Amino acid sequence: MTDAVDYIQSPLCQDFSADGLTVSIDIYRTEDSNWILEIVDADNNSTVWEDHFETDAAALEEALDGLKQEGIQAFVGTFS
Repeated sequence: MTDAVDYIQSPLCQDFSADGLTVSIDIYRTEDSNWILEIVDADNNSTVWEDHFETDAAALEEALDGLKQEGIQAFVGTFS
């Protein structure tokens, strides 16, 4: 039997739109972990950061910086 993991969702989660595209910025953790950052597009393709963050605010800042520097297109579509 496996124990279900309870995730804590950050209140800072939000949608981000640019150039006619929208992604979801998901920030979550377990009781025993730091914050995990994931960006998910409309087709459920996701980009998850390998590094975790001490605060949800730091994770949001990283997401917004990445979207600004790389553009939203870098986070949309299928990845290989």
